[in-house]
Amino acid sequence: MSRALWGSVAGAVAAAALLSSPVSAQEQIFDEVRFGLSASIQEKETFEPGVFPSATVFFDPFDQRGATTFLDHVLRPRVHVGAIVSTTGGANQAFAGFTWTANFTEKFFLDLSFGGSVTDASLDDPNKRPVVGCRLQFHEAAALGYNIDQNWRVMATIEHSSNADLCDENDGLSYAGLAVGYKF
Repeated sequence: MSRALWGSVAGAVAAAALLSSPVSAQEQIFDEVRFGLSASIQEKETFEPGVFPSATVFFDPFDQRGATTFLDHVLRPRVHVGAIVSTTGGANQAFAGFTWTANFTEKFFLDLSFGGSVTDASLDDPNKRPVVGCRLQFHEAAALGYNIDQNWRVMATIEHSSNADLCDENDGLSYAGLAVGYKF
């Protein structure tokens, strides 16, 4: 089941890249790069100590910037790939998926993301928490952001990965933090 999930996520990202229009000299390949720092928000024995740096790259193959209606925004998510790294030898993740953006004003926005991740967290060792049960996870994230100018933005972020109880163990991985993004 996990391989099917990862295959679906990888297939969706590949399809997004293949179905997007060819990039002309004036178009940017990257839509945004984002760097953040977060901390675990897990409870008690599943809490992970340390700081978790992250990096995410966003692509806009469906022209979300050109979306004008609510339905346009729903049908034109950005594609993202990224990683979260443990500074204390804990769980690391690589993730990919889709991000939808809702602009409240010119300055304030909300990003909602859904996709998949692969992690090196413990699969079944109760002495190495969190225990995630399988390498492949669902990955969800949200960011409440502020556009400083047309390129720079800051965000409060929250991220969660789990296997939705498709494996025997499912402590999940949850983080909250701050990020800085640069839109091209």
